[in-house]
Amino acid sequence: METGTIHTELQITGMHCASCSARLEKTLNQLPGVSAAVNIATEKASITFDPRHADIKRLIAAVRGTGFDAHPLRDFAAEKAARAAAYRRQQIQFVIAVLLTLPLLLEMLLMFFGIHMMMPGWLQWLLATPVQFWIGRRFYTGSWSSLRGGGANMDVLVALGTSAAYFLSCAVLLFDLDQPVYFEASATLITLVLLGKLLEARAKGKASSALEALINLQPKMAHVERDGVMQELAVEQMKVDDVFLVRPGESVPVDGVVLEGTSSLDEAMLTGESLPQGKQPGDKVYAATFNQHGLLKCRAQAVGSHTQLAAIIRLVEQAQGSKAAIQKLADQISAVFVPAVVVIALLTFAAWWMMGGGFTAALINAVAVLVISCPCALGLATPTALVVSTGRAAQAGILVKDAAALERAHKLSVLVVDKTGTLTGGKPGVTDLLPVTGLAQDELLQTAAMLAQGSTHPLSQALLDHAQALFDHTKPRQFTPTQNANISEVPGHGLHAEVGGKRYLLGSPNFAMREGIAIDEQQILGLQQQGKTVIALARDGALLGYIAFADQLRASSRAAVAQLAAMGIRVVMLSGDNQATAQAIARQAGITEFRAEVLPQDKAAQVQSFKADGQLVGMAGDGINDAPALAAADVSFAMRSGSDIAIEAADITLMRNDLMSVADAISLSHATLKKIRQNLFFAFAYNVLGIPLAAAGMLNPVIAGAAMAMSSVSVVSNALLLKRWRPHLPGH
Repeated sequence: METGTIHTELQITGMHCASCSARLEKTLNQLPGVSAAVNIATEKASITFDPRHADIKRLIAAVRGTGFDAHPLRDFAAEKAARAAAYRRQQIQFVIAVLLTLPLLLEMLLMFFGIHMMMPGWLQWLLATPVQFWIGRRFYTGSWSSLRGGGANMDVLVALGTSAAYFLSCAVLLFDLDQPVYFEASATLITLVLLGKLLEARAKGKASSALEALINLQPKMAHVERDGVMQELAVEQMKVDDVFLVRPGESVPVDGVVLEGTSSLDEAMLTGESLPQGKQPGDKVYAATFNQHGLLKCRAQAVGSHTQLAAIIRLVEQAQGSKAAIQKLADQISAVFVPAVVVIALLTFAAWWMMGGGFTAALINAVAVLVISCPCALGLATPTALVVSTGRAAQAGILVKDAAALERAHKLSVLVVDKTGTLTGGKPGVTDLLPVTGLAQDELLQTAAMLAQGSTHPLSQALLDHAQALFDHTKPRQFTPTQNANISEVPGHGLHAEVGGKRYLLGSPNFAMREGIAIDEQQILGLQQQGKTVIALARDGALLGYIAFADQLRASSRAAVAQLAAMGIRVVMLSGDNQATAQAIARQAGITEFRAEVLPQDKAAQVQSFKADGQLVGMAGDGINDAPALAAADVSFAMRSGSDIAIEAADITLMRNDLMSVADAISLSHATLKKIRQNLFFAFAYNVLGIPLAAAGMLNPVIAGAAMAMSSVSVVSNALLLKRWRPHLPGH
């Protein structure tokens, strides 16, 4: 940012498509001393301006002059409430439009069955007028803004087609012409297009909710020691070098280093590690990580916008604010289609009048051109296919939040997958019981479970679950220490115990070696190279054996990777785990390309590097640490079992917690795009065939209206065929 400039963000309302954001961005950038970027997805304008030449009021005035509205950025709760209120208004308008249109539509439908029940013209006008000018007002204002900005979008098509039918009907009614009226055509078109707008509105707000969830991770208050006095301060008031306490069960307020105490912290949201990390003096801690056990005294090293959590939030904002190259096909077509139709209609009117056909014949044929080109089918071609496909996807456990992502999924060339919780179950389980003395496996397990009974460590819980399942399939078995047991846990390392006069140790190999117990390091390394975590059990200084744990590969992961490869998609695994664990899981899953020890910033950077090579990139993950990469990807998939942050940041949520659902989503994308192309063909076939006939006077407005209706029926019926799509079934 240049010296003396100010950066601000404005919330924009009234944008409908990519051309709207482009036009607004162009207008703002024409102001002196202003540099602006407008994001249609988040409905925000990010603006840097020179206060000598511009201010907030002038910026807002420029936005309003372009046909939109703006106000300073609100908080997340206010934005969410505003979106909900706007959605409720659209729902009410749609219901009213349906109630007013149904009588008109019923009359038209009865004509197909040879039943002629003509409603009085004045009553048709009375029903159609509120739909045309109150419910349909948004299309007129949108058209005016678009035309004033030098473009033409779908609003122009809707306003043009419905106005032609409505005003011709008014002329017939006013001058008592011997022609039918077309009030039902204009009202039905507005109602159907409004339905599409209502469905689109449901997908709004992804960016704000994801960022809101990220920001809520950081605790609001911290226990800070200043001038020898411990006080509770707001996190925003903390400074570098502040000394603070983190009690068991609390989250770390800022990034820092441990001064005193030992504990275990859950850092999965930052590092992707599935197991808690032991902390002792000299170790670093990070904002929003969760303290599981001991009391920690720390010194702040990074606060506010300099923490790793803040870095993740910025990455999500940048990824979601980046511009998409894709533009809606209907808007691209309308830029040429609208002027062409207007020109053809005017030429038709002029030709018939000049050839002596009379004003009435010239007007009727010109209007027939406008009616046959009415964009009902064009407007429905994409939304109907997406509505059916997203509904079918939901039945298959694939929740599509961003319909545009479903459109893009069939073009993916690279799929980046997180390891923990995506390829694997995300929960450790016992894999090996390895006694090194004459001890039996059952005795090794039972002794270890007895010692782990009072621990809350995930490995202790996995040990108890395994013991209960092995020893008693019907009732949970308790492994309660004897009354004179003396158990002390060393957070992040293991535990000591005295039972029946014997001294036990259960913990990591390094912990056991520090206690003077002989460990076979080669055997431990061999297990770790298989992607396993190992703990040792000792009694009175003698090793009894090892117990190995692993985050197991999901049963369907290997088949899913093979299915994706068969679809021509390159699968790349990213993991925060060590090289040996990541390599072992990648080998089991059939993945040849992987990256280990990857931090959240690096995950997003990896996605960006693939995109920089011209690849269309998908990302599948489940952790908070995956959020920046999910937001950066062209199409993002989140496991339902994962964090709320990942689910909010993703375009598609997989309810089955199964990577095969990604292949299913891509398969459905192929089917959906095929239907969209077919629908566009049906939509334009009527125009291509009908416009010349209408211009030649061979197609009166009645037949033109029927052809328009048939094009809509063809589009909807074809879209309904997507219900035949079936997901991949496990085992088939």
